[in-house]
Amino acid sequence: MVNQTKVCRDCGQAKPVTEFWKRKASKDGLSLYCRDCFAQRNAVSHRKKAAAEGRQMKEFQRRRIVPEGMKYCPRCEEVKSVQDFGRNRSSRSGLSGYCKPCHSQVTRENRELNHGSGRNYLLKLRYGITERQADALLARQGGICVICLSAAGVHVDHDHDTGLVRGMLCFKCNNGLGQFEDEVGRVEGAAEYLEGRSSHSRRLWLETGKTSILGQSRRRLETWRGVKRADQRGSVRHYKLRLKYGITEAEADALVAMQNGLCAICMDREPEHIDHCHDSMAVRGALCVGCNSGMGLLGDDPGTLWRAAAYLGGSLVTEVPAAGGGTRLSFTLPDVDPARVAEDGWERVRSEDVRHRKALRDAAWEAEWVFDGPFADPFATALVGRSG
Repeated sequence: MVNQTKVCRDCGQAKPVTEFWKRKASKDGLSLYCRDCFAQRNAVSHRKKAAAEGRQMKEFQRRRIVPEGMKYCPRCEEVKSVQDFGRNRSSRSGLSGYCKPCHSQVTRENRELNHGSGRNYLLKLRYGITERQADALLARQGGICVICLSAAGVHVDHDHDTGLVRGMLCFKCNNGLGQFEDEVGRVEGAAEYLEGRSSHSRRLWLETGKTSILGQSRRRLETWRGVKRADQRGSVRHYKLRLKYGITEAEADALVAMQNGLCAICMDREPEHIDHCHDSMAVRGALCVGCNSGMGLLGDDPGTLWRAAAYLGGSLVTEVPAAGGGTRLSFTLPDVDPARVAEDGWERVRSEDVRHRKALRDAAWEAEWVFDGPFADPFATALVGRSG
C-alpha cells in the first residue's frame, strides 16, 4: 500500500496514500481529501466560527515539508535542526514545540503573564513568598543586611529544614552561613577562634606560648639578615607554604598533628587550608574548606560572626512595639529603629552593637573564668587582657 496513490477530490491530484488521513467510513480506509486540502477545509470552518465570536485568526499556512532531521519552529518561523529543540516526552516527536531560544522566550513571557515577573515566580517557587512580601521585609530591615549591617540585603535567607524565611541578607553573609552549613556551634567556634578564646587557641598557647605563628615576620627577618635556611628547599607544597605563610612543611604538618588531624574550629572535618590573619600575616591554625571559606565571607570579623550565630539561633531579630502602633523589627544593641537609620548611619550603629555584645561576652567570660593565687592560668589572664 506504500506505493499506491489516490486522487484527492479537492485538488484533483494523485498523491501517495501516505498523504491521506485514515477514515474508517471510506471503503479504502482513507479520507476523501489529502492532508493539505483537509487542513484548508478545517481552517475555513474554524475561521468562520472565530469570526462569529469576534476573534481574529492568523492567515492559513499550508503544511510545510520538513526534511528528515529538521523541525519547523512556529514562533521564529524557521526550519532548524532537531538539535536546536529541547526534549519533551509528552509530544509525539519527543521534542518541544519551539526551538530553544524561542522556548526560553515563551517561558519568560508566560512567567511574567502568570506571576507578574520572573523574580516573583522564583520567590514563590523557592521560598513561598511574593516579590511584594520580600520588598516589605527588606523595608522593615531598613534595606540593610541584618547580620553585617554594612551591605544591602538583596538575598532571601531561609531555614533549610523548615523552609521558613528568616530575613534578607547580603551575598557574603548568605553564602557564609551556607559554608558553615547553618550550624550555630561552628559559627560561635569561629568567633572564639578569631578572638583567641577557643580550645585550639589554648592548646596552641600551651604548646608554643603563643596563640599564633608569626611565620611571615620570621621570614622577613631572615631575609633582612641574609640568613639562608636549609629547609627552604623541598617539595612544591613546602615552597608555597614558605612563600605564602612563612612556615615550613614540617611546621604545617606539626600544626595539623597538634590538632589531631581535625579542623581547628569544627573539630569534625579534615583541615585542608592553613588559616592566617590578613593584617599581621600570622598563622592561626589549619581549617577545613567550609570553616575557612565561611569565616572569609564573613570578613574574619568576630563581631559579624557573633551576630551570625545569634541570627541562626533565633535571638538576633525580634519583634518589638513600634512608636506609631503595630510592631517593627529589632536586631541591634542598643535597640534602634531600622527605618530611622540613614544610609550612612549604619556604620555607627554596627560599631555600637559590636561593642555592646563584646562587653557582654567579656563579662560572661570573666565570670566563668576566675583565676587568682599561685596557680592562675596565664593563658586565661592573657585572654582577658586581649579582650579589654
